[in-house]
Amino acid sequence: MTRLVLASTSPARLTLLRNAGIDPVTIAPGVDEDAVAARAESMGLIANTSDMVHVLAKAKAEAVLGHHDAVGLIIGCDSSLEFEGESLGKPHDPEVARERWRRIRGKSGVLHSGHWLIDNRHPKPGQLPAATGSVGSTIVHFADLSDSEIDAYVATGEPLKVAGAFTIDGLGGAFISSIEGDPHTVIGLSLPTL
Repeated sequence: MTRLVLASTSPARLTLLRNAGIDPVTIAPGVDEDAVAARAESMGLIANTSDMVHVLAKAKAEAVLGHHDAVGLIIGCDSSLEFEGESLGKPHDPEVARERWRRIRGKSGVLHSGHWLIDNRHPKPGQLPAATGSVGSTIVHFADLSDSEIDAYVATGEPLKVAGAFTIDGLGGAFISSIEGDPHTVIGLSLPTL
């Protein structure tokens, strides 16, 4: 049986894979996303949110390549919400999450999830393994929340640690009016893309 290595600490990605019957080995990639994105942007590799998640997914998969448990198929992922020309990652701060929700409520954005797959089943010293990548994109339509609903959602802590400040598979799912595309992309790892 082929082993899948998930270069991520995302509980949502892990749960998604396990629910699909795949029990991956997880390794934290330890990538400084801001530094990688800044370097790639200065090299002209990032022109939009889709490019950014693609570059970051690749960096995460490659970061675990030398790890002793990284023998198998390695998948790196990254997600970000594109909203009004801006890339919105994890807000981390409650006030940032509140402001973000005040901007996106009643509107739509595109959630991009980058995937990078490395075939490291038979590693050979000095030889780079085969790899490929793809980006899934899904349009997300947000409900028109009141300020008190936004405050209550932010108080749960959930939107602080997820791209775009929302989930579809958690408490935030109630605040999504509809989506156009693959719901797995919104969770952060598209099973059809994988």
